[in-house]
Amino acid sequence: MLVRGARGAITVDEDTEDAIIEATEEVLRAMIEANDIREEMVASALFTTTPDLTACYPAKAARLIGWTNTALMGFQEIHVPVGLKMCIRVLIHWNTDRSLNEVEHIYLRGAQVLRPDWKKV
Repeated sequence: MLVRGARGAITVDEDTEDAIIEATEEVLRAMIEANDIREEMVASALFTTTPDLTACYPAKAARLIGWTNTALMGFQEIHVPVGLKMCIRVLIHWNTDRSLNEVEHIYLRGAQVLRPDWKKV
């Protein structure tokens, strides 16, 4: 069994706690379902937001779905003038038997432009 990383991203329309939590929960649940991730197999989850999102920590969504023991960390992305705005990114490290090409990366809403070559929900 190896540690693998599953990536996900989603955009929001406004910088509010409700919008950030709802979107983060949406992308987390899609990542969990697509990769059959169970909390006890998760090593850590990292969350980033673009500089225009400051209303709350997106990692709060992981706690709200029941990830009470997982190591979570949040970061702010660097400001890139041409970068995607209002974006939340997630990276989950978990123990799995999946090969690299079996890991499903999830990009939702406006974040689909980040990796059009990867499978989307």
